[in-house]
Amino acid sequence: MRKKINNVVKSNVELLTSPFMTFFRHEASSGIILLLFAILALVLANTSLSTFYNEVLNTQMPLGPAKWHLDLTILYWINDGLMAIFFFVIGLEIKREFLFGELKSLSATILPISAAIGGMIVPAILYYLVNMGQDTVSGWGIPMATDIAFSLGILAIAASGAPRSIAIFLTALAIVDDLGAIIVIAIFYNSNISFAALGIGLVALLGAFILNRLNCRNFLPYLLVGLIAWVAFLNAGIHPTIAGVCLGMLIPADNKNHENSLLHKLEHKLEPWSAYAIMPIFALANAGVTVEGGISDILSPIGIGIILGLCIGKPLGICGAAFILFKLGFAKMPEGAKTTQLIGAGSLGGIGFTMSLFIASLAFDNASYLASAKISILCASVLSGILGVIIFKTSKLFKA
Repeated sequence: MRKKINNVVKSNVELLTSPFMTFFRHEASSGIILLLFAILALVLANTSLSTFYNEVLNTQMPLGPAKWHLDLTILYWINDGLMAIFFFVIGLEIKREFLFGELKSLSATILPISAAIGGMIVPAILYYLVNMGQDTVSGWGIPMATDIAFSLGILAIAASGAPRSIAIFLTALAIVDDLGAIIVIAIFYNSNISFAALGIGLVALLGAFILNRLNCRNFLPYLLVGLIAWVAFLNAGIHPTIAGVCLGMLIPADNKNHENSLLHKLEHKLEPWSAYAIMPIFALANAGVTVEGGISDILSPIGIGIILGLCIGKPLGICGAAFILFKLGFAKMPEGAKTTQLIGAGSLGGIGFTMSLFIASLAFDNASYLASAKISILCASVLSGILGVIIFKTSKLFKA
């Protein structure tokens, strides 16, 4: 009888945690592919193939009537189009975590949410202080981001012996971090807003909300209003990826039968495409920066601000917020985790890459500024990853 009860409990635990483990496996393994495509982009940008590489990315690909303003280059289609699907998946993930996952209850969310907020504020402040009074100050949002794929990929490789609670903490933190980055993009990295087009986009999203309330389980109507919102936001001066994440949050979920909900089905189908196709393509298109500037790019105010923000600001903000909560008694250390392992997770949070590159492309129109930002993001992400690996590998030497 006792064995039967244990089997039932184990089965229920596996049912509850399987979405997280599936997500973790996709993100962790895709980090390796992401790295390979980033390296490929660097090779293409710094060899005789650079001309071909840049010509392909800058090829115009018009679509639709001229009044829709969809005469975009391949690079823009990747950053504005494909990344809208990536953000749609993020919207699904955020909703799933808040409804069924690690962010469901206040007691479970207070630690990763507070740590994520601390990990966004401190890097932004450090960058701002370094670039204060200069036109490069607009890049303050770049070091706020955490790359889920890279951070979980390194965690899976370097800290296989770490408790599962650390993986859950880092995943939840990165998801909240993504939500924070989306809010920052929506509020601060948009200009020349057309309120007429914005109104059309909001009406389209209202249509998605109504479809949700009418219990519509067919994705095609959501896709239609999502495309309208995407085009409207693009023409409004609001980054169109915001339409993607908003639509993701409006997809219906089923509290009683989550496995058969539209949210679960879409996330299950799209997550592999996001992890193994969209993110690597984004890396291939955006990580290709020439290294001619070298040290001068990294030691520029942009480079120093990004490296300080990601390598120092991220772990300081994440761990500082967590330790304050521990001290006040509002939260506890993740189950079975050591202090050194939490610090290691904070360091891995400094791997910005995908979202940092994305924000950099919005923050800077100046090509030299963008190049400096890209090479600094790559360096800072590598340094944060190395630091995280060292901390996890040496954590076995410490009791705490």
